[in-house]
Amino acid sequence: MNDSQRPPVRVNVVDGVALVLIDNPPVNAAGHAVRAGLLDAVQRADSDPAVKAIVIAGEGRTFVAGGDIREFGKPPLEPHLPDVCNAIEASRKPVVAALHGTALGGGLEIALACHARVLDAGARVGLPEVKLGLIPGAGGTQRLPRLTGMLNALDMIAGGRQVKAAEALDLGLADLVVDSGLRERAIALALSLAGKPPRRTGELAVREYSAGEFEAARAAIAKKARGQISPLKAVEVTALAARLPLREGLVRERAMFVELMNGAQSRGLRHTFFAERELSRVPGLESVAPRGFDSIGVIGAGTMGAGIAVALADAALNVIIVETSAAALDAGRARVQSTYERQLKSGRISEPECAARLARMTFAEGLEALSSCDIVVEAVFEDMAVKQDLFRRLAPIAKPGAVLATNTSYLDVNAIAAAGGRARDVIGLHFFAPANIMRLLEIVRGADSAPDAVATGLALAKRLGKIPVVCGVCDGFVGNRILAAFRQQAEFALEDGALPHEVDAAMEAFGFPMGPFAVSDLSGLDIGWARRKRLAASRDPGARYASRVADKLCEMGRFGQKTGAGWYLYENGKRVNDPLVEKLIRDVSAELGIQRKANGADAIQRNIRAAMVNEGARILAEGIAPRALDIDMALIHGFGYPAWRGGPMFEAGEIGLPTILKDVEALHEASGNGWEPAPLLVKLARSGGSFADAKSSMN
Repeated sequence: MNDSQRPPVRVNVVDGVALVLIDNPPVNAAGHAVRAGLLDAVQRADSDPAVKAIVIAGEGRTFVAGGDIREFGKPPLEPHLPDVCNAIEASRKPVVAALHGTALGGGLEIALACHARVLDAGARVGLPEVKLGLIPGAGGTQRLPRLTGMLNALDMIAGGRQVKAAEALDLGLADLVVDSGLRERAIALALSLAGKPPRRTGELAVREYSAGEFEAARAAIAKKARGQISPLKAVEVTALAARLPLREGLVRERAMFVELMNGAQSRGLRHTFFAERELSRVPGLESVAPRGFDSIGVIGAGTMGAGIAVALADAALNVIIVETSAAALDAGRARVQSTYERQLKSGRISEPECAARLARMTFAEGLEALSSCDIVVEAVFEDMAVKQDLFRRLAPIAKPGAVLATNTSYLDVNAIAAAGGRARDVIGLHFFAPANIMRLLEIVRGADSAPDAVATGLALAKRLGKIPVVCGVCDGFVGNRILAAFRQQAEFALEDGALPHEVDAAMEAFGFPMGPFAVSDLSGLDIGWARRKRLAASRDPGARYASRVADKLCEMGRFGQKTGAGWYLYENGKRVNDPLVEKLIRDVSAELGIQRKANGADAIQRNIRAAMVNEGARILAEGIAPRALDIDMALIHGFGYPAWRGGPMFEAGEIGLPTILKDVEALHEASGNGWEPAPLLVKLARSGGSFADAKSSMN
């Protein structure tokens, strides 16, 4: 019998124990067939006089890694998972769950309904539904607090946190943790419980807890949620476990689950979930094999180069870090060492892990040390002449077939590639700072980049655990190009009547972790200033110029946090509003003849979102991004666009493209040249189409 013919649930009765095996590769998702098979197996075993006890286990590499997300948003098919869990808990015979791999979401809810749980030492359990804009819908919010206590349950449910087996034992979630013989130990436990009244989780009382600690936990969850509603709904429903009988709590839980599943935020998060998995399947590269790689060279040991080197070593790759002098190498080595010292102090890595990662790094002077590397990533100063000269010298040194990558944020990858004469080997790898933490990696495909060189960039991203966005060449690529439109509208808002803290507050209320002016102070105003000066000659003289205030701040030497002043003042590490900046903004408005008027948060948000979507439509039409989902993922993972909104292009479809078009037309009326509605946006808004269906010229 092949895999497609094998039943997803089967039962073996041995020595009076019904071993119920869930076998639905690859992750034993609790889809309809699994639910039906599990319910039937438990009910048959419960009524079979030859069966004394029941053990539920998973075949393959995991127990049950969750529900089948492909069924979300579709008409539900009976039996529903709550019915299955209730039947398990109601069994007159002891039911023991044997967990290995992961038991997540519906998988953990199945285990919670059992009368005992045995975990393999390497198992992890959790209820991550909030990450899809949901709450547990099959008893998780009502059963977990009865085992772990309310505050621990809030941490797992509202935070979506997974816990390892040892912690699960400490929390009371596991009855036994074993290093080997998982099924045998579960069977032995089940037999020891036979003939005794089952310990039903739903009949337990929630332990006493502090109301003050509960409110503090709720406040922390609300702050972290940044506009996402499911974590707070999880708190609300989980709290019912201490006040209501199980049956009533389950009804309330299920109603909230259905409400959230039909809501916009869950649609946005489900889009994000699927889009992340589509990123590596780039149109045109599906059958292209990457070049092999093991040794990676990094040119430059500054902040970015050191971060890239750490990311590579963390992925078990051998790294050669090159600088121009012994002093620069020593400084780079110190940066790397400092990064690992922080990780050691926080407990993220152990001493042996730290030593192993440092052992993968070699520091050397001169490009000749890179002659054997499979990939070379330059991370030198963001200057075209510097990068072109570097590639001119690197090309004859790097071995044939080596991929040569430039880590540039804005510059023309084609011009850099042409300098070395090996354009087929050249791609852009735009890491985001800090490179060892930020997940986004823009893989820039030059006009002459070989397909297998681009595929190598994708393979490297996968090895590093990055979110890969393949894009074409333009100033700023995807993320920074859209960010430029964002910042322009934010700065127009200042000239029109807002103040920096008001714009920042509006965008934080939208769901961004920080507002644009706080971010600008953090990254440094001089970065944007250098770019504006570089592009000054190509700027349309008839277009409204947004950065007069920013230019004046830079001329005053106010570059942000590193100088103690930028859009804000920084006193003892604390950000405070600056009357000088507010006066400067009002003076610029007066110089331009603008009658300042209050801009509400909604207007600021609408304008900025419209600007981002309009620029995204241009990027898609120009073939800079292959799909709208690539734009969404770049903004979510690189710039903090709230994942529950699904990204700007997805959200535009949720709002309605005709509405977005009206907002863009208003921008054009207010801002003039450069803010015309993108032709693709106009076409789709008028035809009823969507960005998801739009074909990029990159494909």
